Amino acid sequence: MSNRRSFTPEFKDEAVKLAIESKNISRTAREIGVGQTTLHKWVNAYRRANAEMGTNLSPADVSRVRELEKENAILRRENEFLKKAAAFFAKSLPM
Repeated sequence: MSNRRSFTPEFKDEAVKLAIESKNISRTAREIGVGQTTLHKWVNAYRRANAEMGTNLSPADVSRVRELEKENAILRRENEFLKKAAAFFAKSLPM
């Protein structure tokens, strides 16, 4: 059995937010009960992701934007399929 704890994305987002706001990762890690190295990794991952976004979005906002981008891609594919299906069936209708 592993002694590793797992954390929800929401917990990680909130921890990163606290660490960035307090500007003291070590103290924040002690206060929330996670390892300092772990919190550093989360903050660094957030900063990398945030740099890609080019804005000062919160970790939760970054996650939400990514979710919406994935959903948008799915909807675009579905829309394209429906356009092709409509064109196919329109050809088979008697005029």
